[in-house]
Amino acid sequence: MTTVAVGPEQMLLLVLGLALLALKIWALVDACLRPAAAFPAAGKLTKLAWVAILVAAVLLSGLSVLSLFGLVGTVAAVVYLVDVRPAVRGLRPGGPWG
Repeated sequence: MTTVAVGPEQMLLLVLGLALLALKIWALVDACLRPAAAFPAAGKLTKLAWVAILVAAVLLSGLSVLSLFGLVGTVAAVVYLVDVRPAVRGLRPGGPWG
């Protein structure tokens, strides 16, 4: 029987990959839950555009941390969570978009 030794570097990349995948999924779920009219009202891309970007980020990058798709997907999720989410979240129901 062959045993596979997993070194600390591989373990670190796996944990980091899982954390970044969770971040991307959180951004995707949050974008799906926000009202569509709030996105253009906040001056951001449409809800459909952000959901498509985040779906691509989750599907194309997976657990890959150091690949091009992994890095681009992580940047997209961070941009959504840092810039778009606060702007869209600040708009309350009953405003000019709804």
